[in-house]
Amino acid sequence: MFTDQVTLKLSSGKGGQGCVAFRREKFVTNGGPNGGDGGKGGDVIFRVDNNSHTLSGFKGRKSMKAEGGKPGEGSRMTGKSGAPLYITVPPGTQVIDKETGEVLFDLVTDGYEVRYLQGGRGGLGNFHFKSSTNQQPRYAQPGEPGVEREIILDLKLIADVGLVGFPNVGKSTLISTVSNARPEVANYEFTTLTPKLGQVDVGNYESFVMADIPGIIGGASDGKGLGLEFLRHIERTKTLLFMIDIDNYRGMKEQFDTLKVELEQFSKELHTRSYAIALTRTDAILEEEAVTRAESFIRELGLERVTKSRYGFESRLPCYEQDDHEGTVEFDTTKPLFIAPISSVMHTNIDGLRYALNNLVSKNR
Repeated sequence: MFTDQVTLKLSSGKGGQGCVAFRREKFVTNGGPNGGDGGKGGDVIFRVDNNSHTLSGFKGRKSMKAEGGKPGEGSRMTGKSGAPLYITVPPGTQVIDKETGEVLFDLVTDGYEVRYLQGGRGGLGNFHFKSSTNQQPRYAQPGEPGVEREIILDLKLIADVGLVGFPNVGKSTLISTVSNARPEVANYEFTTLTPKLGQVDVGNYESFVMADIPGIIGGASDGKGLGLEFLRHIERTKTLLFMIDIDNYRGMKEQFDTLKVELEQFSKELHTRSYAIALTRTDAILEEEAVTRAESFIRELGLERVTKSRYGFESRLPCYEQDDHEGTVEFDTTKPLFIAPISSVMHTNIDGLRYALNNLVSKNR
């Protein structure tokens, strides 16, 4: 089960009680206090693990508490410290204070650890309270209580390329074709109910991560469909790939404009990301019709068809590419970085799409 948000009450461990004890040793005049200190309570520590991909392990859990410290003992022996509580989360998890809404930690690096709550100190034993006027102290400190906080764990997947499109336009088919992801593929809307990540290998030890989220419909930013719930999973991506269905009852320009509006209403920052466009399902119509529709769409965006593609897109199908400015990263983010008609089923322009996206990802990195 994919779970991307949970609420937890976390508590660090209580410090151990100090000990009241007295020596009973031969040849030691009158003995003396020798009660040891209590052990320190366990800390609460967040740990990022790349092998975890969901927060489902916390589903149904309301609270978690670190171990308390053990009481001190005689002979000035300190009690054992409580074991820390490790909260293992996948990369991309944000820790949010439930009361204030403040983002406390943004955990993105595998293996990173950060202490959130410190355990209570152990109480001092009666050895510390001896004096010339109090040679038999019968008092020891209690341990400090632990700290309790209520937090929200919010997972936002980390990917290089995020797929954006209406339901049933070929997002799942594409990610299953170019990556190691195996999402459900079917001929009905909202086949994808949870986000999917896939690693796309390009060759020469190069690769990037692609994210597929449930389809977006008009009004998704107002809560319609599933888009609003999962749009945040592409907030971290620096490159968006708009999937526009060339054979949809919605016009291609209508699809594109609607998706742009929904992204802008959800996040101003996400709306300004570098983006490219894939015209999907070109195998569903005659090639002549696909050429006509692709050319018309490119013109509607105020762009011109390129005659030769540096990524190897088929010359029969109209496409558009921004000038790479001699290899620099200076792209015009108000325009698509490229427009490519593709067919995941027939593998039309799939290799070119893979190389084009890898080039954009490399520059953004």
